[in-house]
Amino acid sequence: MQFQQLAYFLAVAETRHFTRAAEQMRVAQPSLSQQIRALERDVGAGLFHRIRGNVTLTEAGETLLPIARRIIAETETAYRAIRELDELGRGRVRLGATPSLCTGLLPAMLAAFRRDYPGIELVLHESGSRDLQTALSEGGLDLAMIVDSRVHDDSRLESRALFVEDLVVVSPKDAPAPVRGRMPIAALRDRPLVMFRQGYDLREATVAACRAEGFDPLFAIEGGEMDAVLELVQAGLGLAVVPSTVVGDRFRRTQFTAPGLSRVVRLAYRRDVEQPRAVRALQEAVVQYLGGGAAQLPPGTRPLVGR
Repeated sequence: MQFQQLAYFLAVAETRHFTRAAEQMRVAQPSLSQQIRALERDVGAGLFHRIRGNVTLTEAGETLLPIARRIIAETETAYRAIRELDELGRGRVRLGATPSLCTGLLPAMLAAFRRDYPGIELVLHESGSRDLQTALSEGGLDLAMIVDSRVHDDSRLESRALFVEDLVVVSPKDAPAPVRGRMPIAALRDRPLVMFRQGYDLREATVAACRAEGFDPLFAIEGGEMDAVLELVQAGLGLAVVPSTVVGDRFRRTQFTAPGLSRVVRLAYRRDVEQPRAVRALQEAVVQYLGGGAAQLPPGTRPLVGR
């Protein structure tokens, strides 16, 4: 099994097309196909179903895919670490974050980091916590900012708490407040909610809180990401439960009565990989900016670094 064969395998697996994979790898299509067949002989199993131009992974291919991704990613990490060694004038960091963090706190933090390290290339991957943890575990990310603690289920990953942020109810600014003062979770009963897509952490938290009060929430519309949910609330389709950090001045925010709802934001990384200096620099910047003190965090958040 050769490194180049794994790279060709990943290209075909991701494009689901031999010709497009060959173009992506800048190699002749017959050469790529020959290397894939050689890899299949080496592993002793077919990796792709090839039916009338439709290319899909076999069970063996599905098994090899995450392993190949880790091998390629860790090899690239080794090359980067050797190239960078003692300088921070260059480098590349792949950071994963949830949509709410990308909308709220991250832009200012990344802008500050970019000013300090203009030569470091930043690649931002926006997704839910579960997908981010999978990508981090498979080597597709260097760091991930997540909002749950399932990272402890993966022996390859480690995390540290950054801060806790409160969840609030948002409604159009020009509409009447849903209640006077703070809002009990039970007051969401029979109120139309703009709800996130399946697998979204905020959806799970909202549904769980409502069911703990003995009812299932009423969805006016569901399936959106953060930006879409906020726009739908602004259009008057319903209320939404979101982190306080994304509300801004466009919406009316209503806090929950104690104990309310909150979530812990954590920075996750691979414990079994020696991180290049550029990755360590961003990790330190994230901890300092988002977890180092309440002065740098907006209302509704509290630092938790070290816990």
